[in-house]
Amino acid sequence: MLDVKQTDELTPAELVSIMAERTAVFVVEQNCPYQEVDTDDYDALHVRLMEDGVMHAYGRIIQADDGIHFGRILVPKAFRHQGQAKKLIESILEVIKERFPNQPVLIQAQAYLVNFYQEFGFQPISGIYLEDGIPHLDMRLDWGN
Repeated sequence: MLDVKQTDELTPAELVSIMAERTAVFVVEQNCPYQEVDTDDYDALHVRLMEDGVMHAYGRIIQADDGIHFGRILVPKAFRHQGQAKKLIESILEVIKERFPNQPVLIQAQAYLVNFYQEFGFQPISGIYLEDGIPHLDMRLDWGN
């Protein structure tokens, strides 16, 4: 089941669950100490794939002056290698099409995921750079309008 909520629509338990999983993946698992919760979370759209009350995948969408950004894409360990990431990106792109039509979509992708994002139409717009010690590059999707 797809669940899409603004930050202020999340219950305290939902918000803590999201922040705990993000910290587990991006700070602990990736051994990357950085400010994981940031001011973008105040206004973000939080997108979750849920099944029986359990989060199977997560990402957030942020509206900015240069377009729509999404990130913090994660699949908890228990649900990896089951196609959850692909389902999540498809869902996020549908939400963006519906709520923010014809706006470019920009992401900071981990470099090893370039081919994955290219399957959705994203194209690299930067070289590889280190973000918190992890190779990334900027990518963009234009809807062709």
